Amino acid sequence: MPDRTVFKSMTHRHVLSVAPHATVHEAACQMAAANCGSILVVESGTVLVGILTERDLMNRVLAKGLDANTTPVESIMTRAPVCVEPETKVVDALVIMIEKGFRHLPVVMAKEKQILGVFSVRDAVPREIQSALNVTEFHEKVNDALG
Repeated sequence: MPDRTVFKSMTHRHVLSVAPHATVHEAACQMAAANCGSILVVESGTVLVGILTERDLMNRVLAKGLDANTTPVESIMTRAPVCVEPETKVVDALVIMIEKGFRHLPVVMAKEKQILGVFSVRDAVPREIQSALNVTEFHEKVNDALG
C-alpha cells in the first residue's frame, strides 16, 4: 500500500474547473454540486492558473465580507498551485501537503500539461498519513540540527 500513486488513489477523477473571471458564487455552486473541496481555475479550458478551496472561500471571501456574486475567482484563488505528476507516491504527496499546509494537490502530466484531477488528503489512508508525518518530523529534526 505505501507504493500507491496519487492517480490511483484519487476518488474523483473528473476535472472540476472554472474560468478566472467566473464569480466566487459560481465556483462555490459547482463545488457544492460535485461535493468537492476544491476547484481548479483554468484559462482557455486547459491552462491551470490557480486553485480555489473551501478554506479560500472561508478566509478570503466570507471572513472579509466580500460579495461572492461580484468577486471574481482570480482575485482570491491561490495562483500557480504546487502540482504533482500522476506517478507521485501518496506518501510523497502528503509530505508536500503537510510541509506546505494545504489539503489539495492538482495532478498534472507535466510534459503534456494535461490536468488529470486533484489529489485530496482524504484520498490517503491512515497508514500513508502516518508515514508522511514521520517523514516531516524527520525533516524538522534535520533542519533543527542544521540550524
